[in-house]
Amino acid sequence: MINADDFKAAFRSHPAGVALITADAHGVPIALTASSVSAVSADPPLLMFSVSVHSSSAVVLRLADTVVVHLLSADNLDLAVLGATSGIDRFSDTERWRRLETGEPVFDDAHTWLRARILHRIDAGGSTVFVGTAIESRLAREGSGGGAEGLVYQNRTWHRLSAESVADPADLIRESVR
Repeated sequence: MINADDFKAAFRSHPAGVALITADAHGVPIALTASSVSAVSADPPLLMFSVSVHSSSAVVLRLADTVVVHLLSADNLDLAVLGATSGIDRFSDTERWRRLETGEPVFDDAHTWLRARILHRIDAGGSTVFVGTAIESRLAREGSGGGAEGLVYQNRTWHRLSAESVADPADLIRESVR
């Protein structure tokens, strides 16, 4: 078995999409940035993410029935930084967020968000894996950020995906023919 440092180093070079996860339990709103969000199934619409048990948000997430997963674009880097910064009040700027009718905090600057009901909490090493079913969404539409540049996290750095970063397999074929 490899050690924790080698495992972290292996995944440090693997880029991942960035999300801001918000929830509320008993009137305590939380927000955290995660790069562990992924789709599990389209039908039914299931997603998953993991959170360290040492995260200041872990207790609220374990108590919350629902979460809002904001899928961030490069235009939302400020939200990613907000959720990743320790020791601040992420909800102090009341102009940036609101509560859904169901009570969860939501940041409407995010181009896309999914509200999910937590189905499973799975203890996995020093983390908890959350599996939820998407029950509501606000999707990016063409002209409103639907074509926004992606935001990924790799090697402890934020990266913007753009048209210039597209890798075309046809280029590899052309190179190998030369």
